[in-house]
Amino acid sequence: MPPTTQERLGLVGRILRALRLRCPRCGEGKLFAGWFKMNDRCAKCDTDFRREPGFYLGSIYFNYGLTAIIVTATYVGAMILGYGQSNTLFWSTAAFCVAFPLWYFRYARSLWLAMDHYMDPPPEPK
Repeated sequence: MPPTTQERLGLVGRILRALRLRCPRCGEGKLFAGWFKMNDRCAKCDTDFRREPGFYLGSIYFNYGLTAIIVTATYVGAMILGYGQSNTLFWSTAAFCVAFPLWYFRYARSLWLAMDHYMDPPPEPK
């Protein structure tokens, strides 16, 4: 049996679609209707983005993890290299900890959905 389109796409293709904030199945439909409002379904292929209650809680790990890695590396690196005073570094990284997760929210959800579609793809439409 030949591989389906979804099997040929692979993880890299899904990640690229996620970074464009597009449907992980067709790559054309938009995931978001606004900055924080996610569409219920894909406008092109009708894929349901509402997997189950609490599904997108996992995207918090993507968001928190990347924020923590960036802040820790920046703060420790700046302190070791002697850039800036610790008070300035603290407040700039604190501001980053507020602003970055708000901006990255959509990408974290999109990457979470793409990973789920890779690991447990929904059935192909008939």
